[in-house]
Amino acid sequence: MKHSPQKYMNPYKYRKQKVKANVKLKGKKPSWLRYEVDFPTAFRIYNQPCDVHGEYFLPRNAKNVPLAIVVHGWGDRSAVPCRLLARSLVKKGYAAFIFYLVFHTSRMTEILAGHMPYLNTEDWFEGYRASVIELQQVVDWAYSRPELDKDRIAILGISLGGFISEIAMSLDKRIKAGVFIVAGGNSEIITWKTKSEAIVIGHGCTRDECRDIRSRYPKYLAQVNEKGVDNVVPFCHCFLTDSLTFASGLRERPVLMLNARWDKTIPQDATNEFWEACGRPAIKRLPGSHITFWLWYPRIAGEITRFLSKTFSTPKI
Repeated sequence: MKHSPQKYMNPYKYRKQKVKANVKLKGKKPSWLRYEVDFPTAFRIYNQPCDVHGEYFLPRNAKNVPLAIVVHGWGDRSAVPCRLLARSLVKKGYAAFIFYLVFHTSRMTEILAGHMPYLNTEDWFEGYRASVIELQQVVDWAYSRPELDKDRIAILGISLGGFISEIAMSLDKRIKAGVFIVAGGNSEIITWKTKSEAIVIGHGCTRDECRDIRSRYPKYLAQVNEKGVDNVVPFCHCFLTDSLTFASGLRERPVLMLNARWDKTIPQDATNEFWEACGRPAIKRLPGSHITFWLWYPRIAGEITRFLSKTFSTPKI
């Protein structure tokens, strides 16, 4: 579907602001604390109210510690590995903020909920737009926290959360490192080579329609790489929810990709193209599928903490 060009030049533009958040202590452990955090969103999806919500894990007596923003994938169960990662990181001296997307049932608006389980293209566009803007708000909030080191903020995104995190890090240079887990880029490859029915049904156009639209994508992508996303008019707004569009903003920046060797949800071709586009960063391919990948959790957690330790010059584990 084609849209008004000027409206969709860069839908993620956001003016940094002071974030007034509610922070409530919800749990205590000998070496760390867990808080719930919420604040008003800067982008109301379909103009419906939906506060930003997250969980904040903080080492006791924290002073100038790095922060990892952890973003879940599709479905509420995808938040489970986020909690595992947050606990692993906080035990190593990192603060961790689990960011709940507008696609999570705890935040889903009435309109989005009414379109479930298969969202339409406008739902996806609005959801991506809200999510990337809200992640920039989380960074604003982090900048207000005296216990955090503003120069050591990382983002960890899983699957859908990985795509959104790739865009957010590309646009917000305050995010200094990124770990993208079972993710990639090039939505055309993902849509038509995936084995996920939800991705195909929610795509919104036929294979031929998609092929026609995407035939214009290489030229658009080349222009974006040369001039920047703010200065190029996309033929279709789906170009702006493809993380491949923003890959050039990740070149020569600290990035780690963790992928499943036999992933049938996010095809290897999509992973490889994104990896090439952002300058061939460090990549680890572990045995397993999109789901069974997590059976390797100790290895996953170790790869992430080693990468962050090296990037932020924190003590190695």
